[in-house]
This record gives sequence, structure tokens and C-alpha cells, in this order.
Amino acid sequence: MTQTSTGTLVEVDTTAGRVRGAWRGEPGTPEASAAFLGIPFAEAPVGELRFAAPVPKAPWEGVRDALAFGATAQRGDPGVTLIPEPSVPGESTLNVNVFTPRPSSADAATDAALPVLVWIHGGGFFAGSPASLWYDGGRFNRDGVVTVTISYRLGFDGFGWIADAPSNRGVRDWLLALEWVQQNIAAFGGDPSRVTIAGQSAGGGAVLTLLGMERAQHLFQGVYAISGALADVTPERGEAFGRELAAAAGVEPTIAGFSSVSEERILELQKKATELGPDSLETMIENGLALGPGIDGELLLRSTKDSLAAGVGADKPLVIGATDDEFSMVFADAEKKMRWIPKSFLLRKLGMTKQAMKPYLAANAEVARKGTARIAGRFLTDRMFRTALVRLVALRGDAPTWVYRFSWPSGVFGFAEHCLDVPFFFDCLDSIAIEPLAGPNPPQALADEVHGAAVAFIATGEPGWPRYTDAARATRVYDSPSSVVADGYASVRPLLTAA
Repeated sequence: MTQTSTGTLVEVDTTAGRVRGAWRGEPGTPEASAAFLGIPFAEAPVGELRFAAPVPKAPWEGVRDALAFGATAQRGDPGVTLIPEPSVPGESTLNVNVFTPRPSSADAATDAALPVLVWIHGGGFFAGSPASLWYDGGRFNRDGVVTVTISYRLGFDGFGWIADAPSNRGVRDWLLALEWVQQNIAAFGGDPSRVTIAGQSAGGGAVLTLLGMERAQHLFQGVYAISGALADVTPERGEAFGRELAAAAGVEPTIAGFSSVSEERILELQKKATELGPDSLETMIENGLALGPGIDGELLLRSTKDSLAAGVGADKPLVIGATDDEFSMVFADAEKKMRWIPKSFLLRKLGMTKQAMKPYLAANAEVARKGTARIAGRFLTDRMFRTALVRLVALRGDAPTWVYRFSWPSGVFGFAEHCLDVPFFFDCLDSIAIEPLAGPNPPQALADEVHGAAVAFIATGEPGWPRYTDAARATRVYDSPSSVVADGYASVRPLLTAA
């Protein structure tokens, strides 16, 4: 594979054809980074390919411009989101963005290949976009890491059960994108034997799913899971949802049936079927998301938890963590009204057992003193994220694992909410739309710590604090100042012992 550079443009040969990207900054300077945007790794999933497994992109003639983000699976305005993730119209939604400080050149043999970060975006498996400026790999490039962001089919098109269609189409998209990285990343200066996969929220769940998947083990060497939310949809639930959506659309639950329904109509029905009301919140907490990676006996042979307990992925180093108050925003607007509601009454309504009530309130006394809304938000966070994290780490046994908490309180909300840690991970506190999430002056020193540990992990397999063992339970707590504490998730243990 060859590479040439002319002025601010740079060309690289991939297995499917030549692509033209653009330098940001002067090539050869520390801040220089070349971006190759919207490179298709698969044929557009439309027509006969809409509900099929992804098909590798056919070779093209000449040079293909990779100067703008490709089409996204997310359609239209997603509404108010915590991370700015734009939608880009178009059919070719299966693409990758590559950011590199050193596209390989004629003398590349004299340079050591760089470690690689592959980022999978979140969005509940039904939304999100790899075209966010927060996911720009420039700062990772500055620190010697080639960065790739990938797209995948979302919602029903990506994960819905259809009687005669391949299962887990979105998961198959991840796998093909990672295969593309294995085949092509050397042309961009990256080392295919040093790939770390990372993601946040549903993206964090995605990388944990891949960690527990036998079919994926050869595609990466490390995992960084931020606020990971696993789906592990059971076959029964997946089929029931697929049949429900088919009935609502008035078609048979087959490829032919769903292919007769427009994309817009499917999205409309999907949104209606997954809307959360007062009665469905508890169902979602108990059963998880209705659309996401499903246990299909082919790619996911069993639940991810069972796979990790069986030792799948035990050779892969893992960094895993969550923010302290992922979903406390759910109650933020009603904080004044909720102060009159007894804490114990609301916690019981949210599913806390009588046995756990007293020890949980004692373990979270500082949060409980801040009012009913805050302790309800912490409990919701613990049920949906933090208890699952502690259980998953325990299943890994002696496998190399590092645990953290992101505790720095947002200058807007006063607590560490969902998504707050992402701009610290990417070291992009100077990017767009940071203030609505983090406040006017988020600490750069903390971004240096979070991002620096991520770079260290990607480059060496260790983030820089002690490994988690059942004896010490060392936990990195990101705050101002940060620290390493014993058993940083001790406050959730009353929920584990009472389960």
C-alpha cells in the first residue's frame, strides 16, 4: 500500500481503493493530524441489503474523497442530546472515520506502527452518530494513537428480530468494521495487533458485548468501557418485539414484509413501541432495552455475563467505569417538588427492597442529605449501571481489570451525569456544546488525567493505577483532586447483598 501527500491533502491506498483525506495542521508538526472521513467499509444497506448481513465494499476506480463525514444511520434531528451527534443524510451509512498523525509513507518501515483506538458511539442502540466533533481523534493523534470511529445500523434495522433475516445486523456491522481495521489500518500508520476498542453508554455495552463474543476475539487486544449498558436481549423478547412491530405495520414479520414498509414508518413505529412512560420505566430497568445485541446462539452464544464468567475475553485487559450519577438528571427538574416525598416511599416505588433500604441509605448518606431527587437519581444510576459494573468485574475473576469512577460534579447539574466524562476522555474541553453539560470552566487538569490514562492503556495495556483485585478493589476516582481508593463502589454493595 502506498501513500502520497500534496499540500494539505493526503492519499492512502486501502483494500477497496485509494482515498483522499486532509491534513489539519502542518504535516510533521506535533499537532498535525490527517483526517479521512466517511470511508465505506460496506455496501449501502438499502434495497436487498437493508436487512442483510453487511457486504464488504466493492473496489472503486480512481481516488475517493474522504473529506466529509459519511451518511449516518441516525436520521433527522434526534432532539435534545447530551453529546452533539449530527445526522448526515444519505444511503451509504456503513463507514469509518480515520484520524492519524502519520499516514504511512515510502519510508514507513523506519517508523514503529502506532497503537489504535476504535470508538463505538452510544445512543441506546437506536440513536447516535460517529460524526460528533467530540469524537475527533486529533488529541489522541497528538499523543501517538491512531483513532477510528465507526458507524453501524441502529434501532430495528440493526437489531430487530425478523423471521428470515440475519440476527444482530448491527453487531455484524461492528465485526466487519473491525475486520476493515485489521486489513487497512497499517496504511494509516496503525498497528493491527494493538487495537483497543472503546465506547460509552450503548457503545460501552457494545465493547463489552464484543469482549464476551468468541467470534470477535482476534479483532482487538484491549477494551475501555465507559458507562457500559448491556442489552443481551433474550430470543423470546426479541421475537415478541419483532412480531409486535410487524403487527403495528400491518405486515408479516419477514424480510418481504418489513421491506414493504418505509424507513420513516419503521422509525415512527419503533419510537412509539419504545417510549418510556411511568408504567414502562420499571420494565426497562428490570429487562433492559428492547433493541440491542441479542442472544442468538450464533454470535452471542449466551449472555455476556455468562460468557465472561466462562472466561471469554479473560486475556484482554479491561478498563471499566461509570459516572457517579448517570441518570440523576431524570429527577433534576422536579427536585423542589420531590423534596416533600419521603425518600423511602420513592425508593420502594423504584424497586428497592425493604431489606436493602436502611443499609443503602446509610452507605449513601451524603447523597441522601441532598434530598429525595438526588438519592432517587443515585439509586436509578446504581440499578442501571453501577451494580452491573461491580457484578461484571467480579465475573472476570483474575483477568486484568482496572476500575474507575468519574465523580467530578458538573458546573451545570452539580453532579457527575451521563456523558460528562466523554469530553475528558477525548481531551476536547474546547469543543462545541461543552458548557451545557459541564459548565463554564471544566478543569483541564482533569482532562489531562483521564485522557492521559486512556493513552497509557491503549499504548501499554495499563492505565497507571493498581489493578482491581477482590482483596483490594482499587478504584481510580476522577475528581479535583483525583485519588485511588479501596472499593470505590462500596456504596452499591447493599443492593448486591440484598439481591
